[in-house]
Amino acid sequence: MELALRNPIVFFDLETTGTNVLRDKIVEISYIKVMPSGEEIERTLRINPGMPIPPESTAIHHITDEDVKDCPTFKQVAKELAQVFLGCDIAGFNSNRFDVPLLVQEFSHAGVTIDLARHKFVDVQNIFHKMEQRTLVAAYKFYCGKDLTEAHSANADTRATYEVLKAQLDRYPTLKNDVAFLSEFSSMNKNADLMGRIIFNEAGKEVFNFGKYKGEEVEKVFRTDPGYYSWMMQGEFAENTKKVITRIRMRLR
Repeated sequence: MELALRNPIVFFDLETTGTNVLRDKIVEISYIKVMPSGEEIERTLRINPGMPIPPESTAIHHITDEDVKDCPTFKQVAKELAQVFLGCDIAGFNSNRFDVPLLVQEFSHAGVTIDLARHKFVDVQNIFHKMEQRTLVAAYKFYCGKDLTEAHSANADTRATYEVLKAQLDRYPTLKNDVAFLSEFSSMNKNADLMGRIIFNEAGKEVFNFGKYKGEEVEKVFRTDPGYYSWMMQGEFAENTKKVITRIRMRLR
């Protein structure tokens, strides 16, 4: 089933130096931008991360320091990439928890502002886990009847994710062919920040989703324990999370 789109949607995947959203860097980004007309714009970019690629990461995606030594840094392509995502919905596999937060972190380090507050996010892995509980390789085999022979190649993973979502729409009549519905369905929580450190409760209030104040309203915690805000601002939290808690704190003034 082809996607019913109101806005363009960008399927993307990252290969990185590791799995730490705050410290690791992108070494490859691949995207397929699907227009409401059905036109597809596909591109893969290798990125020089400005740091050595650990052997354990190379063992997964097969990208070496030598492969990227003459490639542009993320800062050099950040403005161009920001235009790719401008006005688009966003989709990926495990993208809500990893790819989107890391991409936003890279934009922040490059000095490029990208506001994703109005974007819809479709995480194909979350749809898969809610329906079948498998991995991308298994999802591709299950839904598309194909072997993902180049797993952990950003381009292959991006294409597989796009095909899996279309196959999911064919398989499950309860899934609406609507990005707003898919965005809501593929979200495990209603996040206030991209990392899911702060989420909305049933009353629409921001609450902590980690640590000693888990489940408590952020505003109330900042009133009773103002040092907690300072601790978070100085700690290893994503820039987007820090912006969200700063916005909440500003409301208290």
